[in-house]
Amino acid sequence: MKKEIFVGSVGIGGRHPVSVQSMTNTAAADVKGTLTQIRLLRRAGCDIVRLAVPDKTALAPLRQIIGNSPLPVIADIHFDADLALGAIEAGAHGIRINPGNIGGNEKLKAIIRLAGQKKIPIRIGVNSGSLEKKYRQAGISTAQAMVKSVRDKVKFFEDQHFFAMKISLKSSDVRETVAAYRLIDKQCPYPLHLGITEAGTLFSGSIRSALGIGSLLLDGIGNTIRVSLTASPVREIRVARQILRTLGLLNRGIELISCPTCARTSVDLIHLCGRFEERVANLDFPGLLKVAIMGCEVNGPGEASAADIGLAFSRNRAFLFRKGKVVARLKPELALDRLYELVCEAAGEKKHA
Repeated sequence: MKKEIFVGSVGIGGRHPVSVQSMTNTAAADVKGTLTQIRLLRRAGCDIVRLAVPDKTALAPLRQIIGNSPLPVIADIHFDADLALGAIEAGAHGIRINPGNIGGNEKLKAIIRLAGQKKIPIRIGVNSGSLEKKYRQAGISTAQAMVKSVRDKVKFFEDQHFFAMKISLKSSDVRETVAAYRLIDKQCPYPLHLGITEAGTLFSGSIRSALGIGSLLLDGIGNTIRVSLTASPVREIRVARQILRTLGLLNRGIELISCPTCARTSVDLIHLCGRFEERVANLDFPGLLKVAIMGCEVNGPGEASAADIGLAFSRNRAFLFRKGKVVARLKPELALDRLYELVCEAAGEKKHA
């Protein structure tokens, strides 16, 4: 079990569940736009949000955002120790730095001292693309080099009597990332932040993230995750939540089961499933509800018997079922609305149970 730290009210490590993070992509000075995005992230299921602090002009807006954010805020800092100090003074609930590019040990000590006084954690982030030359030229694999870099930095922090750390070792290469995390997990007592850096677009990045993050979580490795996509941050949260739900690590929300379609399918199932996902995307379901949408009788209630609620279509009818038993026969054009009504009813029943 990893050491417990807190980012605001969110516990990481210890016995806390895996938390989900994302990063805003609004302009640093856009307080209103950033807060709007943070609220959308929260509705999607985000636990912690990270903001880039590119220069000193971002510090005043950062203070306003932190003061009004519904989520704990981590300040993302590179190259400038003064920005890290300013972000801590502005009230950041945590900071993310790469100690190798922050300006030397004396500046790093100043950051550690202030973070210790304010009782906020620091994420030590090492990426394969920003490894210092001495590690890259050590004649070892990139994964081993990242681990050696992190271990040296952790030792430095511990020597300053600072222990509120979480660790990340990211690469855009899935195998490299997984190898690095498996190595550090055996050598480090601090919570681990998982992710595949620069994973790509919504399609390819989701697959790479699911493989990398998912394989580590299946090994019991990882305490907080961020899916990094060239897409809306809200999409990142949806993908992250689906990864956790698929692995049985998140017993909350709606899990859609649907068939791949074939010549037996008489409705536009792809469109119907897309519409359903859009409608339930922000529905606050307090437990886990499995919903099936099937294109024919073959893939109907029988094969979807594990679903709590579902639809199966024939050429002329839609069959609404619960736990594998048909409870209504409907016109196909009315089926999706009725399914959504049942999901909302189930949400209400769950809240008042």
